[in-house]
Amino acid sequence: MPVDRELPTPEAHDLLALTRELADAELAPKAAQYEREERFPREVFRTLGDAGLLGLPFGEEVGGGGQPYEVYLQVVEELAARWASVALGVSVHTLACFPIDRFGTEAQRRDLLPEMVGGRLLGAYCLSEAHAGSDPAAMRASAKASDGGWLANGEKAWVTHGGHADFYSTFLRTPDDGERGISCFHLTPDLAGFSPARPEEKMGLTGSTTAAIRLDDVPVPADRLVGERGRGLSIALAALDSGRLGVSAVAVGLAQSALDLAVRYAGEREAFGRPIVEHQGVAFLLADMAAAVESARAVYLVAARRKDAGKEYGRQASIAKLVATDAAMKVTTDAVQVLGGAGYTREFPAERYMREAKVMQIFEGTNQIQRMVIGKALAREAAGG
Repeated sequence: MPVDRELPTPEAHDLLALTRELADAELAPKAAQYEREERFPREVFRTLGDAGLLGLPFGEEVGGGGQPYEVYLQVVEELAARWASVALGVSVHTLACFPIDRFGTEAQRRDLLPEMVGGRLLGAYCLSEAHAGSDPAAMRASAKASDGGWLANGEKAWVTHGGHADFYSTFLRTPDDGERGISCFHLTPDLAGFSPARPEEKMGLTGSTTAAIRLDDVPVPADRLVGERGRGLSIALAALDSGRLGVSAVAVGLAQSALDLAVRYAGEREAFGRPIVEHQGVAFLLADMAAAVESARAVYLVAARRKDAGKEYGRQASIAKLVATDAAMKVTTDAVQVLGGAGYTREFPAERYMREAKVMQIFEGTNQIQRMVIGKALAREAAGG
């Protein structure tokens, strides 16, 4: 069912209407088949790029849409309500563009950013490693100064769009910058020694390819360094705050679809002579699902509006990610329950929604990590910091 949204401008209303129309025509009809076939929808991202939906939160001067995060995230939510893998891809692409947009040189912003945010190229974000998922400071993949540039070696794990992306925002240890020195690099798959591993076999979001990236003596030109050398970890963490809001919007869109499916089914399925939606046990379950979805949406919008206002929003982003993804897991699980035996079959998408929701509690920082982030922020406030 259409969500009644409060948007800041008539332009934003038109943008959401365009998004719904495009998502209904290009995403919804393909989602189930592509997920079943574990097929990456590169052509769908080209369509979204042509429509200007891959660069919405970036400035118009570099080819972006110039939209506030409040609007961008609601676009992501609408996409997720039709196809979570694609909406996640938009969020990851935005995350991958962030380092150059925020920390890149004037030349990088001029020469690289327009094609990145203009939708012609698709990005990936390489931070995690197999042994250091929640502790990026423990990464081992490295880049050493060599012949006026860098020589990169190691492996990055869990890379969304791995093997399909046109550019990779990659974080590597730079040993010359000290024991904890980490730097950010703009890598492209044409570099010698750059190769994707075999895609992971996942329980959900199977239309979104996830693969490790291997770096074997990759020569990295000097001008591919993004931001100050040795300051990559701060760049990564700054990007993750906005990325957590993207995941929150994806989770809410997925949960909204599960709720809509459950409500439709409950209105049509009869038991004991009346639709099951009229039975209090089901009605209360649906009411709790609706409350969870709307609460999660409100929380991510609060964080987005703080970001748009230039206020600190890291704690609010972690809260949004925690609340929205936990809500998505519960709502999708309850949707299967409302559908009963039918919900456990592939005839309906409820089981797919449930499988897709699970990973959202894991990536962009597990929900246990979010609790740690929130707790540390509260401790600083208590100490007057």
